[in-house]
Amino acid sequence: MSKILSARKLFKTYRLGAARIEVLKGVDLAVEAGQFVAVVGASGSGKSTLLHLLGALDRPDSGQVFFEGRPVEGFSAARLNRFRNRSVGFVFQFYHLLDELTVLENTLVPAMAATGVVGWLRSRGAQTARARALLGRLGLGDRLRHKPYQLSGGERQRVAIARALMNAPPLLLADEPTGNLDSETGRGILEALEALNRDGQTIVMVTHDERIAGRAHRVVRLVDGVIAAT
Repeated sequence: MSKILSARKLFKTYRLGAARIEVLKGVDLAVEAGQFVAVVGASGSGKSTLLHLLGALDRPDSGQVFFEGRPVEGFSAARLNRFRNRSVGFVFQFYHLLDELTVLENTLVPAMAATGVVGWLRSRGAQTARARALLGRLGLGDRLRHKPYQLSGGERQRVAIARALMNAPPLLLADEPTGNLDSETGRGILEALEALNRDGQTIVMVTHDERIAGRAHRVVRLVDGVIAAT
């Protein structure tokens, strides 16, 4: 397997009033293409911060993130936007769906952002077919015209996964994707992620649940901002 993502000596500190909170203290990480990696740790250990840095949603104070061998910090603003839109898919604990849009429309948002008006008009048919296929695979073929508030938590998370995969990103980052769900529904989400991984999708997932982490290929343990074991 080839390395798709790596981080070297990541440090990140936040200010809370007069206090400085050191969240990451020199994290090194490498992810191979096709892996399913779980990052585990207690609340406040820096898991979500690490995921945000890996996906370029935030910048480290020092250190570097590399995607397919290229340093993300060297990307231009336009290249960085393309990276977030096309190379990385994000799944969050609280879904972040738009209530005014249908399930199908929510799924199509990344494709619309990637193509612009003219490109969207040309590719709308193919993109809509892909969105329908993704939603069908995730068991939502009969929910295309529903709004998010008409869905269960598990269904909303499946829409979020479909949206994250819309532009076929090589990397999927999932931040506590089962954290807002009951155990049975969360198990269904995990099984969906496992099925995607079997088809070759690279996944880095943050979780506090050791049982969920145990289903991944590899577990990275984050303790007080430092990798304790891999």
